[in-house]
Amino acid sequence: MTSILELGLDTFGDVTRGADGNYVSQATAIRQVIDEAVLADEVGVDFIGVGEHHREDFAISAPEVVLAAIAGRTKRIRLGSAVTVLSSDDPVRVFQRFSTLDAASNGRAEVILGRGSFTESFPLFGYPLSQYEPLFEEKLDLFATLLEHDRSGEPVSWKGSLRPSIDNKRIFPTTENGLKVWIGVGGSPESVVRAARYRFPLMLAIIGGDPRRFRSYVTLYKQALAQMSSPVLPVGVHSPGHIADTDEQAREEMWPAFKEMFGRIGAERGWAPMTREHFDQEVAHGSLYVGAPETVARKIAATVRVLEADRFDLKYSAGPLAHEKMMHSIELYGRVVIPRVRELLRESAPAA
Repeated sequence: MTSILELGLDTFGDVTRGADGNYVSQATAIRQVIDEAVLADEVGVDFIGVGEHHREDFAISAPEVVLAAIAGRTKRIRLGSAVTVLSSDDPVRVFQRFSTLDAASNGRAEVILGRGSFTESFPLFGYPLSQYEPLFEEKLDLFATLLEHDRSGEPVSWKGSLRPSIDNKRIFPTTENGLKVWIGVGGSPESVVRAARYRFPLMLAIIGGDPRRFRSYVTLYKQALAQMSSPVLPVGVHSPGHIADTDEQAREEMWPAFKEMFGRIGAERGWAPMTREHFDQEVAHGSLYVGAPETVARKIAATVRVLEADRFDLKYSAGPLAHEKMMHSIELYGRVVIPRVRELLRESAPAA
């Protein structure tokens, strides 16, 4: 864990319900995300991540375009994907879009690359699901090659089996100071080792259960880096949550929205319906960071300590949860939770 903890926010551009109880349009949901990111910048949040999806309930399919709009209205917050589904995209185009964003934002762009837990993009862009794993492996190899040649300024030559080869080509625009790239991992040891092999920081998506069970993945990652004589790299955590003025208010605001979102996705995947007991258990002992600022701050600090995390990103959107409630949650996160987390970690730090 580095000495400076970054605290960020993530959203998938969830389509919310308006004051009339009806779903807002996807265009409205995108504009809401931009306003939420502007507020996050104003209240001191370090990072805003927007996830790529290709479905009706999540409005953002082109994260870089939304991030560019955010860049034009913000000053300091870092901007990234959460995640970019590299398997069904072209690595060269991903690099070009984010290097362009990096230029437009004065060096604030990041990429979190992943295979994606949703698979709608595969048939949409003509990729067979049978190649889910090899597509990511090969395209990640190309992306790592692009980053290396961006640093060196040398032309790229690369050959794969699933994508056409590149023969002695420069890729533009180049970056001024490189591009920060993470690998998003949902809990596979093989994915953890792959992140270490390519020397990318690790972002753990912990969306259920006791976060302490991911300690073994952090240990594995650090061991793999050490075996490859790699320097220590950051570890991040992405988990869902919601903040309100009191614990009870936060739970009562989050529960119906979370239940609806979980039920919709669960029906597609064969999950059992979410119960209130399960929800309350996740809030109390699992990976839902729901409550008043002090409650959420203490829970984040505990997770950061046990996983030795360098960044924590709260996925603040939750299905139809109202925009106004999310705006209040963001304000509490930036103004109260973030400074309190850092205070708690200072208090527990060993004496020099």
